[in-house]
Amino acid sequence: MEQHTRTWQLTIDRTRSQLQSLIPQYEASAAHRKRAEVVELVTDLAAVRAFIQDAANRCTMEVLTSQPGGSRPKDVLDEAKLRDEEMLRRGVAMRTIYQHSARFHQPTIDYVKRVSELGARVRTAGDGLMRMLIFDATVGIVEVPDDPSAALIIREPNIVGFMRAVFERTWLRASEFPETHSREQVKALSDETKEVIVSLLAEGMDDQSIARRLGVSARTCQRHISEVMNRIGAKSRFQAGYLLRDVYRPGSELSRSQAGYTR
Repeated sequence: MEQHTRTWQLTIDRTRSQLQSLIPQYEASAAHRKRAEVVELVTDLAAVRAFIQDAANRCTMEVLTSQPGGSRPKDVLDEAKLRDEEMLRRGVAMRTIYQHSARFHQPTIDYVKRVSELGARVRTAGDGLMRMLIFDATVGIVEVPDDPSAALIIREPNIVGFMRAVFERTWLRASEFPETHSREQVKALSDETKEVIVSLLAEGMDDQSIARRLGVSARTCQRHISEVMNRIGAKSRFQAGYLLRDVYRPGSELSRSQAGYTR
């Protein structure tokens, strides 16, 4: 009996020791799963779209979207319109920010008109947008730089809160998406675009990067840059960069108003 008890105790001790040796592996695995739940990288475009659709189906209160890059392909807009109409009919509040160049893209105009009729609010901004969606202030989806087919799924409350704060700051300085454009509105947008170009040229950014940042074609961007250079009297990009560096240098005698692009 005593021998049996001793053998049993040794078995228990050995089992306990084996289980304890597995604890670090379990904790590491649990931590990995927890991180995966908080921030998840999805690299397949179809999977990203499926997740967005699922998040939209679950959304009950609010969706915020920020769409840089100007116009979006018509098939993407058609897909978004069906999804967004369904959310709006359920009473979900919706706010969207585009870049100014989207105001002159007919499929985007048609989309905005339709969702606005159902209660969505749409504004445009000149610069500083990141592509993201936020559902019910609990889950965020943000683009991965240089990989248009990938996205980060964010569930960490502090990060989602930061994303929402970025959206709100951009929303406050953005302009309402108009149903029609007056000559004054077009001129104001053109001047605002040139003001952004002035700051980006002063940073030394090249034409292609500026065009991507503004969501306009390279040709449109080059036309704006030529007008800026004529305005400040620059004969070359190098000279423009040198002059504009003075515009944005603190305490400079050459102010932004002298450059002609402040409102």
